[in-house]
Amino acid sequence: MYGKLIDTAIEKLSDQFKAVDEIAFVNQQKVLNAFINNRVALRHFNPTTGYGYDDVARDTLNKIYAEVFGTEDAIVSPLITSGTHALTIALFGLLRPNQTLLCITGKPYDTLNDVIFGEGYGSLKDFGVRCKIVPLKDGAPDIPAIKAAIRGENPSVVMIQRSRGYDMRPALSVEQINELIALADRQKSKILLDNCYGEFVQATEPSQADAIVGSLIKNVGGGIAPTGGYICGSRAAINMIEGRLTAPSIGREVGSYAGDYRLFYQGLFMAPHVTAQSVKTAMLFSQVLSALGYETMPKPNEKFYDIICSVKFGDENKLIDFCKTIQSASPVDSFAAPEPWDMPGYNDKVIMAAGAFVQGASIELSCDAPIRPPYIAYFQGGLTLEHGIIALRKCVAALGGE
Repeated sequence: MYGKLIDTAIEKLSDQFKAVDEIAFVNQQKVLNAFINNRVALRHFNPTTGYGYDDVARDTLNKIYAEVFGTEDAIVSPLITSGTHALTIALFGLLRPNQTLLCITGKPYDTLNDVIFGEGYGSLKDFGVRCKIVPLKDGAPDIPAIKAAIRGENPSVVMIQRSRGYDMRPALSVEQINELIALADRQKSKILLDNCYGEFVQATEPSQADAIVGSLIKNVGGGIAPTGGYICGSRAAINMIEGRLTAPSIGREVGSYAGDYRLFYQGLFMAPHVTAQSVKTAMLFSQVLSALGYETMPKPNEKFYDIICSVKFGDENKLIDFCKTIQSASPVDSFAAPEPWDMPGYNDKVIMAAGAFVQGASIELSCDAPIRPPYIAYFQGGLTLEHGIIALRKCVAALGGE
């Protein structure tokens, strides 16, 4: 029906697809229970203006996220512009001058580089915060080195990045994250988890972290939320962070949204299903592109712990052509041809295919890549598996397959 190569891949993935559906069911029940327990009603969708005092829609959304993620408290806000912004708020909320941030899963994602190490415009470094990085070993956390760094550096915050960023390494499972959290001295250190791309991929969330951070235009927004970010965690951590969301004197007591809150609620409700569609699409891309001779990660039949399939092309032109093909299969701006450019926050030129209804939403079918050897594309998203299959057919044809 879709072409022999794709049909064969779908058949091989039947058991994995079934497992993904089972996870989606568990997560859907969890989200539904949170809506019911918090008595969501039509009034929760109404917009607010000005200061937003007593914004019941905002406050109820916070409670729902805390329940879904299994944490004591949460901040969910359209005032947060991106995952990087959410992480920045959390970092500045938890850290103080002359303290140490320890990153135990290698160098953080490119857009955090200036947040942590920049000079002269308000970075953590400018405020006297030291940052130490424990490099990955063979693509995995280096446990002996992490233990030594925790003992030697006495960090105030230990940061874990769940997804791969622009590294060719596997995403971390909830179980692996919990093992890393257990290494820290919780009397001295708070755990900050960059949870982007990993929400609802498993049946549980890494709720043991002090702060779990992500973007609403990725998994948890279900392809519907128009903007925003979330920070879930312990009440003590959220109390420290909320002053950096607005101001220390007002925290979460203010913050209106003149748009439609319904999109945030409905996006979260759809998120388990949409995430499952994205995971299936990434699995299928891995299976088919691997069959065409490209190195993918995760490899076929390996478990996925985020929604991303990395594809190593080893050639700049092939990488660019792949991204252009993804763009051409998009429902929005399909006629546009993405080109590498100096995107704000990145160290290299970046090409980004994102023909999305919500600008830059990586839960929608998209891919991006830094223009640097070995020329790896990071493919993610897909609101429906059917759309993923259609895009994959175009990619197979462009790469010289059937």
